[in-house]
Amino acid sequence: MVASPRRLSALRKGFHIERLSAVLLLISSLAWAQARPEDGAHELQVWTGGGHGVSGRTSDTGVWNVGLRYGWVLTRPHGPGWLCGRFEYAVDAVPVFLVFQRANTAYGVGVNPLGLKWNFATRGRVVPYVELGGGMLFTNHEVPSRTSSVNFTPGGALGAHFLGSDHNWSVELRYMHISNAGLARPNPGINTIQVRVGVGAFRLAKRAHR
Repeated sequence: MVASPRRLSALRKGFHIERLSAVLLLISSLAWAQARPEDGAHELQVWTGGGHGVSGRTSDTGVWNVGLRYGWVLTRPHGPGWLCGRFEYAVDAVPVFLVFQRANTAYGVGVNPLGLKWNFATRGRVVPYVELGGGMLFTNHEVPSRTSSVNFTPGGALGAHFLGSDHNWSVELRYMHISNAGLARPNPGINTIQVRVGVGAFRLAKRAHR
């Protein structure tokens, strides 16, 4: 008995989701050498997030994505009072990005080369942060429907790292705008609010002995 194309497509998507879920569980169990987000530290993280559109005719559109992050903490603490913090630059690879819309479910991949992050300089195990960034999303169906399969994804986030002895967890609330920036007409865009959870570590590069 030969499976239908729709059945094969569902099996392939299920395989990708199961494989990525296994990677998340594996990485969460690793004992990484944990450091604080200090100047010179590198951030390694696996994250997943999801949410919904919040306005207009795309308010019923859902999104879910999984990504890998690498970041560089570039500065010492700067700023007055409670605003004091360290600047981090980060990039994300997004191998799974699903958009659940009325016409279909679009499967895509993305890259976020611009992540501008401010880690507040706290002394405890909770490190709040704010972030602005953007990237691109490529999908097998047009997002939104009848627009474009190439979109840009600017956004911002407010979250916190919860530092452990060997790794940290992060939880954040993220706004993401998905639009083709005029590459196609119409260009309604999708405004989403997402909750993102990540597991990773800040690691200090080994310094050469003098």
